[in-house]
Amino acid sequence: MKKRILIISGIVLALAALFAFNKITSKSKEVTAYAEVERGLFEITVSNSGELIAESSIDIRGPEIGSSQQDHGSSQGGRSGGGSMNMGRGMDMRMMDLKIQDIVPEGTIVKEGDYIAQLDRSSYSNSLKDARDNLTTESNNLEMKVLDTAVTMTSLRDDIKNQKFVVEEARITLAQSKYEPPATIRQAEIALDKAQRALEQKIKSYDLKKAQTLADIRRQKLRVDRAESLVTDLQEFLGKFTITAPADGMVIYKKERNGAKRKTGSNVNPFDRVVATLPDLTSMISKIYVNEIEVAKVKPGLKVNIKVDAFPNKAYTGTVMTVANIGEVLPNSDSKMFEVQIKIDQSDMTLRPSMTTDNRIIIKSFDDVIFIPTECVYAGIDTIPFVYKKNRTRQVVELGEANDKHVIVRQGLKEGESLFTSTPIGGEGFRLVGEDLLSKN
Repeated sequence: MKKRILIISGIVLALAALFAFNKITSKSKEVTAYAEVERGLFEITVSNSGELIAESSIDIRGPEIGSSQQDHGSSQGGRSGGGSMNMGRGMDMRMMDLKIQDIVPEGTIVKEGDYIAQLDRSSYSNSLKDARDNLTTESNNLEMKVLDTAVTMTSLRDDIKNQKFVVEEARITLAQSKYEPPATIRQAEIALDKAQRALEQKIKSYDLKKAQTLADIRRQKLRVDRAESLVTDLQEFLGKFTITAPADGMVIYKKERNGAKRKTGSNVNPFDRVVATLPDLTSMISKIYVNEIEVAKVKPGLKVNIKVDAFPNKAYTGTVMTVANIGEVLPNSDSKMFEVQIKIDQSDMTLRPSMTTDNRIIIKSFDDVIFIPTECVYAGIDTIPFVYKKNRTRQVVELGEANDKHVIVRQGLKEGESLFTSTPIGGEGFRLVGEDLLSKN
């Protein structure tokens, strides 16, 4: 019996020890996070990622069909490369997409005149063959018309000459009949008149036929000239299928509207002949998209802090240049997004188009103010804001403006004080202080 009591006592003591150990362990695992009240510069910002683009660039273009005006390049002040054809007759050429057969790697540094790309000549080579065949046919037709005309006009001239002999014979017959009876004389006069009218008709027919045949020959010559021009234009056009650099720079592939880049195998639309671009790396822009909720805060002239993912240890500043008036729906976005362009203040030749940027547009800034993390602020049923202080009090605070992470405290806290960042255990029992601020909240 005594032994059983000892065993039971030992079990009870072990359970009590285990309970006490668990209690101590659980308390040791409790982690309480604190944040300090800070003083300094406070900024309200709109942040978003974006990408770098050049403020201006030179477009490298494929050849153009039927342009009689000089090509001035991109709308951002660029020049064209690859040449344009100043030919009014170029409209005889069919407009087709041009396929990029080969292009230098993106990022290649080139000098003016260096090779950039080669376009596929297949479609227009076939057109040139057809045009040459047509030129041969039209030239042969012209030659036949000239020969036919020569034969026809010779025959007509012979008819006129023979008719002149008939008129002369009729005139002689009339002269010899002056001693004949009146009826014979009248018959001779009628024969002469008929012969003269026949001569006049033959001369008129000759003139009309001559005018007609000359017009036919002129039209045929125009066909030949047009066919020759088409052959010449196609030869010149195909000669421009090797694209060269219009200036020194770095080759950047042209982006389609869907974001895809034009590269080997891509088609170049005749209405958008840009094969690639040569951006001006001395002046860069960070292009971002701001949602419709925040875009009203963004105005041209606002300062921006910029980071480039490729150079995490570098910081740049910029200025908002433009804010789009019309929003657009981007992929993976349900809300309207507005394009914002930010000009980077510094010139850095290491920056490249399409690099990812992190942008903080400064909407407002406050010097030398007290602020705390927004997660430290709570509100009771009466909506009065307060914080849990490390000294286990609940401090009423008067708040100011806030950004996405912090909020300004106008009254109630001092720099360096420690606050709970989450509701502490037993926090409802902390003593409330700062009641004098209640009337201000």
